[in-house]
Amino acid sequence: MKKALGVCLGLTLVVTCATLVGAQQSARKRSTVQNRATPKREQPLVLTEAIPLPGVKGRFDHFASGGGRLFLAQLGNKSVAVISTGGRTLDHTITGIPDPQGVAFSPEANELFVASGEGKVYIYNGKSFDLVTTIDFEGGADNLRYDSATKRVYVACGDEKTGAIATIDAMTNKRLDEEYKLGAEPESFQLEKTGPNIYVNLPDPKQIAVINRTTKAITRWSLTLKGNFPMALDEADHRLFVGTHEPARLAVFDTNSGKMVAALPSVQMTDDVYYDASLKRIYMPGGEGFIYVFQMNDPDHYQLLAKIPTALGAQTAGYFGVAGKGFNRFYLAVPARGNTPAEVRIYTAQE
Repeated sequence: MKKALGVCLGLTLVVTCATLVGAQQSARKRSTVQNRATPKREQPLVLTEAIPLPGVKGRFDHFASGGGRLFLAQLGNKSVAVISTGGRTLDHTITGIPDPQGVAFSPEANELFVASGEGKVYIYNGKSFDLVTTIDFEGGADNLRYDSATKRVYVACGDEKTGAIATIDAMTNKRLDEEYKLGAEPESFQLEKTGPNIYVNLPDPKQIAVINRTTKAITRWSLTLKGNFPMALDEADHRLFVGTHEPARLAVFDTNSGKMVAALPSVQMTDDVYYDASLKRIYMPGGEGFIYVFQMNDPDHYQLLAKIPTALGAQTAGYFGVAGKGFNRFYLAVPARGNTPAEVRIYTAQE
């Protein structure tokens, strides 16, 4: 997420902090009473564990997973945390990365890709985490996505003039000629697995760009809402989920028509949104201090299922699908505040 968003979020936090702290204290009290009175199976997300991140200061940006590990961009610490999902331990920290943002892991290459807002993608060995090489990207690099079918890493890069989706061959670590110029700075984007499309959030022009990787054509959907940053995709039902900031909404688009079919009030200061295909739910964390959980009733109708109290500034999350029976996990990065250290909270999704 780029610096402009950081400034916006900072101003919002300054204006609303006093109100939110009071609301959070009340929410925690309500949550305690509700958790005592309500069986855990009725909660859509249950906090089951936390992994401490000692000494980590500042905000986080993005998660990735691979090889039984979580990778977390610790933007404020100029580092990436490597966390064992089985052992629930911080196994390694990769340091010395200026402005780390997006992360992606290629199991075929056994390499970790880390985007830097300073204008590079750093590539590390997936076992030793030694630096293999770097690739330059003018205007910075942000979100990354890995396509296992083509073994390519897609890179959201550039600024308001040079914005594009570029590609890296994960097996050779070479930048490819495949590049889609967007004329605006890209934020979150999603790749279709069974189709050719890439969906890209372009906040400044209030657009969603749709890139066809087969024809190379780019179409654009206009938005009436502002601040479209996070995005998730339900490819089976042809639905695209977009989190907006002004106003705070979960916007749902039909990918066949490009039309918005729903817009629900949502959490403030969201930076991530995830779709749980197994339970037909959308998880949206926000810096306001809640995870909003939405339930799909059908592809055109949704309802707010729960507001899970978390912590102020906890807007970075990771959800990577069901890893096995009883292993439907949602990860939330909670920044350090005062004497409370940073941590990754682990929630288990309940039916």
